[in-house]
Amino acid sequence: MFKKRKEVPEIEVGIMSSREITFSTKWKYNNSSGVIIPSGRWVARRSGRKIVISNGSLQYELDSGVVLFPESPENRSFTVHSVTIGINFHWQRQEDQVFVGKLKLYSEGENVTLVNILSLEDYLESVISSEMKATASADLLKAHAVISRSWLIAQIEKRKLPDTILKKYNPSTITENEIVRWYDREDHTDYDVCADDHCQRYQGITRATEPAIKKVITETYGEVMVHEGAICDTRYSKCCGGASELFENAWEPVHHHYLQRVEDCAFPVFSDYPDLTIEDNARNWILGNPEAFCNTHDKLILSQVLNDYDLETNDFFRWKVSYSQDELSDLVKERTGIDFGKIIDLIPVERGVSGRIIRLRIEGSKKTMIIGKELEIRKALSKSHLYSSCFIVERKVADKKINFIIQGAGWGHGVGLCQIGAAVMGAEGYTYKEILSHYFRGAELVKLY
Repeated sequence: MFKKRKEVPEIEVGIMSSREITFSTKWKYNNSSGVIIPSGRWVARRSGRKIVISNGSLQYELDSGVVLFPESPENRSFTVHSVTIGINFHWQRQEDQVFVGKLKLYSEGENVTLVNILSLEDYLESVISSEMKATASADLLKAHAVISRSWLIAQIEKRKLPDTILKKYNPSTITENEIVRWYDREDHTDYDVCADDHCQRYQGITRATEPAIKKVITETYGEVMVHEGAICDTRYSKCCGGASELFENAWEPVHHHYLQRVEDCAFPVFSDYPDLTIEDNARNWILGNPEAFCNTHDKLILSQVLNDYDLETNDFFRWKVSYSQDELSDLVKERTGIDFGKIIDLIPVERGVSGRIIRLRIEGSKKTMIIGKELEIRKALSKSHLYSSCFIVERKVADKKINFIIQGAGWGHGVGLCQIGAAVMGAEGYTYKEILSHYFRGAELVKLY
């Protein structure tokens, strides 16, 4: 149940895991063993059960799980080099990132993992400027600060639940004829959240330098969304495509009343909105051009809200990809590890309320299976991730050759807040409270601390 707190929580964010991790400090760092680490560029490696860090002339052997903290609270930043962002997505790349707070190193298999420990409010300054630009409208930034804070605290609270509850639902169910998987924060067991799109984009203070960011954090300090006494699991995606999806259709089969289907426009006439679980309706919807906040090509709004690598994608509302039969067959085999033979057809078995496919039947010359949920489908049909699972498939035959044309809607899972839609709402003058009430029906905005 919801209880007010006196202090800001401290959180642990997994930054990266690799055989070697290179980080730099401008100031001295200490650890609980009393070892003082001089400033400079350091390489961390796993050595048995220990962590070894060296700078070419000095070397320290530290226990796994060691926490390094700045000698001076004022000088508390460090740089991690060659951090991979957008892992497995089409914008994947590496960059150097600057963080504040403590850093933790521990061995994980053959790798060393680096974790950043900092206050939740410091974390939020980075998240809302990593997910979007500081030039976005103040009300969009405020709304995002609230949902990013709420989502993280909800995950921390969820992690405290007994194993009997946490393990009630199996995230991976595999039979001879069907594979159903979902992917969530519970994939991480040694820290609260990761730093990439799998959880929330957290790219340190690299981008969190604008006064506007600090201002919206201050003005929404401690605010969270609550429903029936519990902090809301406030999900969000880049573009809903016109209608949002139910939580249970993307993750575990638990219904959250505040995560319902929302028609992404100002005055939806519910009788005019089709039932997108019906195949013909979904087809017409995807091929159509429905009114929606996120149905925009306003370059000014998009350039204010999207980071540079997101601007490389401009067909987020409606999109199309094409594969030859050989290309699709090879792709599905590579991505699933299953030899279906020649792909004969892709047939939606079940759709969610936003038109997103929850279960897809893949028919092949050697094998036929059903796969789900939405992210598993997206992973199977792209070298990275298909923009969304809200799509239809046109199977065309010409000169005895089969081609598959996939036409889709939206970018991401579609649950909760639509970032593009919220950006348009903010640009049109909606307040952050109005944006939150639009996407999280029945939830209440309260101050946690």
